[in-house]
Amino acid sequence: MATALVIENDPDDDVRRLGEWLTEAGLDLSVTRPHAGDELPADLDGYAALVVLGGDRQAYPRPDGSPGAPWFPAVEGLLRKAVRHRTPTLGICLGAQLLATAHAGTVERSPSGPEVGPAVVGRRDAAENDLLFRYVPLIPDVLQWHADEITELPAGATLLAASSRYPHQAFRLGDRAWGLQFHIECDPAMIVDWATDSALLAELGYDPQLVVAACHAVLADIEDVWQPFAARFAALALGELDDAAPRRSLPLLGQ
Repeated sequence: MATALVIENDPDDDVRRLGEWLTEAGLDLSVTRPHAGDELPADLDGYAALVVLGGDRQAYPRPDGSPGAPWFPAVEGLLRKAVRHRTPTLGICLGAQLLATAHAGTVERSPSGPEVGPAVVGRRDAAENDLLFRYVPLIPDVLQWHADEITELPAGATLLAASSRYPHQAFRLGDRAWGLQFHIECDPAMIVDWATDSALLAELGYDPQLVVAACHAVLADIEDVWQPFAARFAALALGELDDAAPRRSLPLLGQ
């Protein structure tokens, strides 16, 4: 069975529902937890895909110049190798930000303030020819939980989804690496954990119980969109998905 390397950057943001969707689609998962001392591999030999999860850390350097986490340079190195060798790659929230910074994009504390809770994003025209996003609805439901944002995409990146306050919601690098600023992996228990004593909710003045209820209300809609998305990603890793760009056929005259 083909195996995806999953990098867990925070114990509070594991692969959860996304992991279930990927394994249901036939992809085995090898979860590495560098936050708990696990050593990251030097390369992606033997792995069919790479998934980098989120977490409560910053993709940009700290004021003293040190990385947001000691293992981030190694993660960025793996992300560069994944793009270079066309290994199917998916970055979620912090993982998307690391995909950007690994390729000279810019991530910083968002001037728009934190974005937390259920939201929608708008699919961009380029998504029509994207292997995974071409089947995503025009305005899909997502969950947001971040205070940082990608303010500048890497050179050559393709913007796939945006919103009015955060223009870089989803992007692709090369033809097989995707970054999602939003979350698709959450289940009800994860949301409750995040909302408990949340500094972001306190900063925004949001009632945690109302945020949890609002998030729970859209989980079924999120699954409707992003479970098939995850299945397409798994199919790509398994070599079962035709990665040729869709072609538009013109109607024949006289018909």
